[in-house]
Amino acid sequence: MIKIIVISLLLILSFSTLADGEQGQTNKDKQEIIDIISGIKYGWENGDGTPFRKTFLDFKGARYIESGGQNKGLDSLVTHHVEPEKGAMEYMMLDFSAIEVHFEGENKHFAWVIADTHFKAKLKKNGRELDKKGHQTFLFRKI
Repeated sequence: MIKIIVISLLLILSFSTLADGEQGQTNKDKQEIIDIISGIKYGWENGDGTPFRKTFLDFKGARYIESGGQNKGLDSLVTHHVEPEKGAMEYMMLDFSAIEVHFEGENKHFAWVIADTHFKAKLKKNGRELDKKGHQTFLFRKI
């Protein structure tokens, strides 16, 4: 009887350790995604394309959607929007909150993320202030 109890306890312990190991990896991957999103925030606010070039896949046919428009290729997004828009604004604040990360697939190498978005800026050209709230969807693939 004691043998059965010990074996049962060992099995329970091994399964809980395995599950905790997977959760630990998921938490690590989730934090990496949140760090990438923080880099995107930094890039937009500072007109710096480096975080985009570091983490976005760029391939023939790639399209990047922002504010309802689309850019063909990563270079178009960075050189026509990220970098010049900083110079057109007195200030810019971008905030992502309520970030939900969802992993899918056998190896959890695909994630989709939904976040609340708050954008505030003041245009240099005419002094117009923008204050927009909405939602953002991100798609991630671990490579």
